[in-house]
Amino acid sequence: MRNRNRRMAAALLTVLLLLLSGCMDSLKGSKVVLTTGFEKNEVFRIEDMSCTLPEAMVYLINTKNRYESVYGREIWNVSLDGVTLEENIKETVLAQLAQQKTMNLLARQNGVALSEEEEARVMQAAETYFQSLSEEEKSALQITVKDVEELYREYALARKVYQYIIKDINPEISDDEARTITVQYIYFRTCILDGSGKKIEYSAEEKREILKKAEEVRSLLKNEEADFEELILKYSDSEEGTCSFGKGEKDQAFEDAAFNLETDEISDIVETPDGYYLIKCISTFNRTETDANKVKIVEKRREEVFGQEYEDFVAALTRNLNEDLWQSVSLAGTENITTSDFFDVFNKYFDGIL
Repeated sequence: MRNRNRRMAAALLTVLLLLLSGCMDSLKGSKVVLTTGFEKNEVFRIEDMSCTLPEAMVYLINTKNRYESVYGREIWNVSLDGVTLEENIKETVLAQLAQQKTMNLLARQNGVALSEEEEARVMQAAETYFQSLSEEEKSALQITVKDVEELYREYALARKVYQYIIKDINPEISDDEARTITVQYIYFRTCILDGSGKKIEYSAEEKREILKKAEEVRSLLKNEEADFEELILKYSDSEEGTCSFGKGEKDQAFEDAAFNLETDEISDIVETPDGYYLIKCISTFNRTETDANKVKIVEKRREEVFGQEYEDFVAALTRNLNEDLWQSVSLAGTENITTSDFFDVFNKYFDGIL
């Protein structure tokens, strides 16, 4: 169990590092980065939008506790290439808050504001969250109900400006473009992941032996000497044996082979970077999954449109980071601050609204 948690933690760190490679542009852009001239407890400033330390701590503590609830406290002992999870969480939160402040500036530019009903929901959500905090937590976070109101207001406005910008983006997606198929497969692994999530390839000799086994299984299928499902259970190195997917969601070799099969047809051996596959087509067109995939494709197009406008807007902004203050922030000693439902409370009041 401990090894499994460490592998999960390492994988999480890897994902965070990949995400952070692009998101910090919101603060560390090309215009200005300063470490002086800040108000007390001011973490950063983007134009006239400011982020204070209490605001940042609410995000940090809630993010920390959510990770702990899934992976346990031992996750803080894991690092990847010398970078700790705490450092990554700080960078993630910094980027998230920077994006939120930037989107509020974008809302202002586009004349987007919260309605009276939305403002009322902000007040209700802030009161609910603030009252859920113990006196010790309020003191440690140095947070007031007004601070929470402002965080929720900015969070709601960021959602609203996104909806405003993508409101007219409704592309027509054809059945062919969104087509989702269902297949069964037998997977023969040719690599493993070590404790840090790094892929280790099998030797050439090992791969030859695995390919030989795949060929033997393919022969059994070709001669109708065994049932595909039985062979999945006996030979496959995957915990799953069936999947539904659309174009662009799988390795190209796997996808090409699968999309060229007719119903009940079985592929030849398909080689991918992770191993060999034998694929059986269960359905060449899954209506329910295809309709769901259309929704995902539309949302992706909308994200692309918004992303372009957002990047153009960010490029012209002045960004100032109080590096000395931010470097001094630590999650050590926050074990008694257990709050983790900041975002859950927001969703309670705004899901279906924004």
